Amino acid sequence: MRLAVYTGASLGSDPRFAAAARAFGTALARRGVGVVYGGGHVGLMGVVADAALAAGGEVIGVMPQSLVDDEAAHTGLTELRVVRTMHERKAGMAALADGFVALPGGLGTVEEIFEAWTWLQLGVHAEPVGFLDVAGYWRPLLDAVTAMSAAGLVRPEHRDAVVVAQDAEELLARFAAWEPPHRPVPGDGPSTPPVCA
Repeated sequence: MRLAVYTGASLGSDPRFAAAARAFGTALARRGVGVVYGGGHVGLMGVVADAALAAGGEVIGVMPQSLVDDEAAHTGLTELRVVRTMHERKAGMAALADGFVALPGGLGTVEEIFEAWTWLQLGVHAEPVGFLDVAGYWRPLLDAVTAMSAAGLVRPEHRDAVVVAQDAEELLARFAAWEPPHRPVPGDGPSTPPVCA
């Protein structure tokens, strides 16, 4: 099993973020779960990669050539796959992953985990999507999704399809028991138009 891990290229202002990233990378490696990530050596993403590697885990990076040229690539990975574009990076990570997890991060992290969540909604994949909610970091964003659902723009089953956990052990246990949301088929229940993001 491998998880696509999305997180910041910076460390952030709260030391709990780096501590959680380190613990997460270590826990994945100890459970035999590979890490697929953006390939960088900096920030929280570098912390996850270093911790997983130090614990003997598999870590695969996927990075556009432009970022490799900027010397952002981690040089000690199990494998570094160099691609041309950010779109190829995301597709490559998704192809390698059996699930998707967001640790604290910025706009890129939000974009990547929401794409994975949207793909789950649309049936592009049927893999678990989760948030490691370190120190309540993701709560405002998840509350916004709850408000979107209350407004009738996100189906409750899509809102509730993601896993929100406080640590790696909880997240992995819930991923192991996770089932994808039911996708209606023609003639399955009342005829209502789909609600999309």
